[in-house]
Amino acid sequence: MKPKNLLLIFTRNPELGKCKTRLAASVGDHAALQIYIFLLKHTINITQGLRNTDLEVYYSDNVLEDDLWDNATCAKRLQQGKDLGERMAYAFRMGFHSGYERIVIIGSDMYDLSGTDIENAFAALDENEFVLGPASDGGYYLLGMKTLYEELFKDKEWGGDKVFSDTMRNLEGRKVALMETKNDIDVYKDIADIDVFKPFITHLKK
Repeated sequence: MKPKNLLLIFTRNPELGKCKTRLAASVGDHAALQIYIFLLKHTINITQGLRNTDLEVYYSDNVLEDDLWDNATCAKRLQQGKDLGERMAYAFRMGFHSGYERIVIIGSDMYDLSGTDIENAFAALDENEFVLGPASDGGYYLLGMKTLYEELFKDKEWGGDKVFSDTMRNLEGRKVALMETKNDIDVYKDIADIDVFKPFITHLKK
């Protein structure tokens, strides 16, 4: 029987000079790519054991059939749309059209995120219409819903520090479960004091 839960994972193709560009401005393109691949592996690890949940990986530029993501456990798609909002709306739309009842979206660069967090997000949708995970930079790292609400993906400055607050404004009067605020990794200060990232930035100490 097909699971009712769908996890959407948005990922950038891991190419030198094209991922984690704000982080790369401080640590260099090579270190930024290594860090991003490390984060991809973390995301794979925390999502492979999810119960009763299908996975769809949405690539930014082109679908890679032979990469870190397992073709046997992940459906692979290409993001569609001019900006992040359009791309997320498209992925949710396709998921609901396919018959899923609860859909959650995450990125692929959240070291703070765990499999338990994702399972808790789906569980929160039993009693709520939406679930939202605020990021410390003013965005969000997780969004889940039971029916498509297009307004959430419009008129946002994606990457800005008002995305979470603007989204909450859209959700006034709706039943929303809020998750713990977590650290999104975009710039050097987001990793500077985390031990696991120190091997990637030893060149900065010289």
